[in-house]
Amino acid sequence: MKFTTLQPVILASGSPRRKELLGLLGIPFDIIPSDVAEDIAVEGMNLKQYVETLAKEKTMAVAQSHESAIVIGSDTIVSLGDRLYPKPQDADQAKQFLRELSNKTHNVTTGVAIYVNGEIDMFSVETKVTFRDLDDELIDTYVASGDPMDKAGAYGIQTAGALLVEKIEGDYYAVVGLPIAELTAHLRRLGLLSIGGSVIDR
Repeated sequence: MKFTTLQPVILASGSPRRKELLGLLGIPFDIIPSDVAEDIAVEGMNLKQYVETLAKEKTMAVAQSHESAIVIGSDTIVSLGDRLYPKPQDADQAKQFLRELSNKTHNVTTGVAIYVNGEIDMFSVETKVTFRDLDDELIDTYVASGDPMDKAGAYGIQTAGALLVEKIEGDYYAVVGLPIAELTAHLRRLGLLSIGGSVIDR
């Protein structure tokens, strides 16, 4: 399926996973990674507010110098109860994260922000992921591969981290980093995408 858009599109992320998913729309887009730090204050925010705020900050950092474009930013967080699991700082922390998530169901929340014509639209998608009972040998081998180091929660469901997962409830692509079906629905609802040359009204 191929969509078209009347305005240039920018993905405010250097993630190869998000690039691949946005590419499913068949539209041309540029990539301008945001340099916003992922350490905003979480006090007083729930997970939805937190991840949407991060996505908004990333989007606006790029949009301020590309006001005529549609700018899409996204952020993903992993949580278990009140504890957040960001990208691990080193191998030891990655192992700690995986041991804590072992044999438990955690939440993966991905927020998306869409900037267009001076306005911003935000949404988030939550998916529940249940890990298998992970033994130390499996954890150590996975961490030694280097795969967990650039991923929230210290695993990638689309890579070898899939071997850690027992089941998911929700949107697989939100766990990967971009809920592409929901994003498409929002872009269509905003009148930013057309199919077969017919512009969709707002």
